[in-house]
Amino acid sequence: MKSGTAIGTALLALVLSCAKAEKAPEAALTSADSWLALVDQGKYGDSWDAAAGLFKAGLKRDGWEQAATAARGPLGKLLSRKQKSATLVTSLPGAPDGRYVVIQFDSSFEHKKEAAETVTPMLESDGSWRVSGYFIK
Repeated sequence: MKSGTAIGTALLALVLSCAKAEKAPEAALTSADSWLALVDQGKYGDSWDAAAGLFKAGLKRDGWEQAATAARGPLGKLLSRKQKSATLVTSLPGAPDGRYVVIQFDSSFEHKKEAAETVTPMLESDGSWRVSGYFIK
């Protein structure tokens, strides 16, 4: 019974934290959409140029181009993308504290009908939202 109580408490904490979460800023969502458009067009170098400093510090331009080509190329053309969630957070594992929006999408590609994409814009010191992370599975 102890584990059931722990699970219930964890779920309640999750619900309460979601209820208190601020709405994701529109500028962060727009930034993610613009950045994804570059990736969808295969303009990986341009997407690196448009990314946050944190993104660039973790991966050189040519490294990103190679990784993106390897990850996205086999999937083929994007068929659809629907935003599933957008959560404003101030802390992420392995990243400095700041303002981030974790955006999750249900996506479909020519050669992968069901994919999950996560794009994480961050608020930079100049007041701009730029993508600091991208994951696809």
